[in-house]
Parts: sequence; structure tokens; C-alpha cells
Amino acid sequence: MISSRHTCKLTSGQQGVAIIMVLAVVAVLVAAVIELHVATRDDLFEAAALRDSVTLEQMADSGVNLAMALLVKDKLDSQADSLQEDWADEQFLDGLASQLQFAKGRLKVRIFDEMAKIQINALVDFPTGRYFNSAQYKLWQSFTDRLLSMSESGQDTDPVAIINSIKDWLDSGDDDAITGLSGAESSYYLSLDQPYPCKNGPFDHLAEVGLVKGITPELLAGAGGASGLARYITVYGAVESEDGKFTFPGRININTAELPVLAAMMPPENEAFAQSLIDWREAKTGDQYLHDLSRKDWYKDVPGFSGIDLDPKLITVASDVFRIVATASIENSSLTLSAVVRREKDSKSGRWRCMVLNWEFY
Repeated sequence: MISSRHTCKLTSGQQGVAIIMVLAVVAVLVAAVIELHVATRDDLFEAAALRDSVTLEQMADSGVNLAMALLVKDKLDSQADSLQEDWADEQFLDGLASQLQFAKGRLKVRIFDEMAKIQINALVDFPTGRYFNSAQYKLWQSFTDRLLSMSESGQDTDPVAIINSIKDWLDSGDDDAITGLSGAESSYYLSLDQPYPCKNGPFDHLAEVGLVKGITPELLAGAGGASGLARYITVYGAVESEDGKFTFPGRININTAELPVLAAMMPPENEAFAQSLIDWREAKTGDQYLHDLSRKDWYKDVPGFSGIDLDPKLITVASDVFRIVATASIENSSLTLSAVVRREKDSKSGRWRCMVLNWEFY
């Protein structure tokens, strides 16, 4: 029986081709595995980012609700509002926020009094909305003089022109520009490269103020280290008037107002005394504040103020509109929620609550 064996030998060239093919297949498999790994990793990252985003929103939401509860408690405890109280104490707020138990992350809550600011909508006499509110006009004259003198972009700007343009934006007239040549009605705004009409009504958002003739982004937001108009004004403060419409009283809480606002409220010859009001508000012995700020005329107790009279149409020591800023952080991610709320009494239950006027994430 004869047997035969056939053998197949590859030449060196064939062997090289085979190795290349094997390596190519391996490379394709490796690339596929890497792509799958990258896709899986990206999916995990996206899922983690989504999870963190939802968690951050819930944390910030919790912070705002915590602040609203504190503001309601404050209303039950005191009729006056000042920076001496718990809602304005950063250490107290940090301690309160730390009591909210989160699996991970940090929460910071701050509360600011919106009635510490100048109510821009009070510049005209709502609900008629056609003429200047005289007390507010004087306030704006003093305030814009100071603001423009501190602003590099505003040194060549006429304060009267700014006030007139704001008034023309607010007034409910028929575009007759009753403030004179320095004002601006719809004919001016419609002639711009990107035209828009004059509102002829109250501002709803601070961004609207930037649409007014003469108010530049630098003047509104600030520049060169100087604060802008937006820091010291508010669009809130509306209350129901006797005829069922609305008005803006424009009263500023002297217990919480910042120095430029307090200075604008002073008689022109006494502006330099405004810092004394802040020093009196902050005076302490240890952890105890020295002075009671519950009376509207407490400023008369400050040395040098016995002969100074602040316009009663401009001042108050109580506030019900506040801005709550809650910032939630997880590792390198953070989210801030800004909510403007108004304390009011429920007509049915008679209990105090906070009504949300604005709610923004950024």
C-alpha cells in the first residue's frame, strides 16, 4: 500500500501577506472594541451629567424653599426687616443649608432685599402713568449724578437725558414725548438699525432697561470695577391701588439699602453723612447689635442727623419682596437658581406665604 503526503509550504512573501491580514483583522477588532468603549464611556458620562443636572436642580430648589420658609418665619417674628436678622446672616444661612442632607455636593443660599433698591417703575405716577413722581425724580437726579460720575462710560452722559428717556419708556401717553427733546418715544426706537417700539409701560425685567436710549451695556452692568445701574434698581415693588389697578410706592428700606442708594436719598448737602447710617446699622457689642431699627425715624438717633429729614415718601423699614439665590455644586459642576418672591397673606387661610414672581436657572 502506497501512501502519499501532500504538504503546502508558504513562501516568505505569502507569509508576510498572511501576517498583515491577521494584523489588519486584529486592528479592526481593536478599533471596534475601542469605539464601543468610547461610546459606552460617553453614554456613562452623559448619564452621569444628566443625573448630576437633575440633582443640582433639586438641591437648588430645596435651597429656595428653605429660604422661603425662613422669610415666612421672619414675618411672624418681626414687622421690620434689616440686615441684623437671620435671613441676612451668611453664617446662619450656611448652617441652615448644611442641615439639608444630600448624598454629595454643597449648597449655598443667600437672600437679598429687593426693596433695598430704587424702584425704576416708581419714576412715574402709576396707575395713570403719565407724569413724574416728584419725590422719585429728585431721587433719580441725585442717584444718576453719582452713578455717572463714578462710571467711565457715563462721564459724558447727561443725567437729565437718562431720566427723561426712562420716563418716556414708562409713561402711558401717546408717544408725545412730553419730557422734551432729551427724551425718546417710539419714533426714535423705530428709526434704529434694529427697530423696536417704546414700551409705554412698566419694566418687567432688568434687561429691558438696556433698551432705553442712552443706557449703554457698561452703564447698566458696570465696567472698570464700578457697579452699574442694575445693582441698585429693581423692577419689582408693585402693589394694588385703591381702584383695583396697581401702583409702585417706591419706598426704599433704609435698613438694607446700600451706600449709593442711601446717599441719593439724603438732602444734597448731607450726602456725605450716608455712611454714618450704615455704621449705625452695623454697630455691635460682641454678637449683639446695639441699635433698634424698627422705627422709620431711627436715623434721627444717629449723631449729626437730628436736623436732617428724609422724605417719608421714600423710606420704609419693612420689605416683602426678596431675591433668593441658591447655588448647588457637585464636584466641578454647579447650578444657580435665582428666585424673586413676595411675602403675602393667603386670603383664605390667613397664613403668610411666599409667592414666586420670577424663577431663573443659570
